[in-house]
Amino acid sequence: MQLSRRSDYALRAVRFCARLEKNRYASINLISRAENIPPEYLAKILNSLVRGGILVSYRGINGGYELARTPSEVTFLDIIEIIDGPIRLSVHTSPNTSRMSLSDAHYNAYWQELQESFRGSLSRQDFGRYSREHRKLKFLHNE
Repeated sequence: MQLSRRSDYALRAVRFCARLEKNRYASINLISRAENIPPEYLAKILNSLVRGGILVSYRGINGGYELARTPSEVTFLDIIEIIDGPIRLSVHTSPNTSRMSLSDAHYNAYWQELQESFRGSLSRQDFGRYSREHRKLKFLHNE
């Protein structure tokens, strides 16, 4: 499995927003430049993240984007599934299992277990780490 470019860009944009100070927001141009993401492509991704409840957008000349939740409440799984849909590691993890042999059922159970393990791993990765690291770096620069 390879992460899609859209998901990679979305994860990087959310990471950027997780580093923002509270009640600050970032414009598309700022995120685009900082994360090296084409702005027209980023706009579509950010709109998906707003619809998915990850970001809040503010209109106007001083508008921009910020996280809708705390960074520790936003997981990698949230972002990837908003952008690319549900994660399926194999066609064998499809919920349609009618007319399946016993051998196929065991094979599918194996893939289902792998998929749930992978999803669990992604759901434990949140953006709180990035906001904590940012504060730590900011503190070091103030000395």
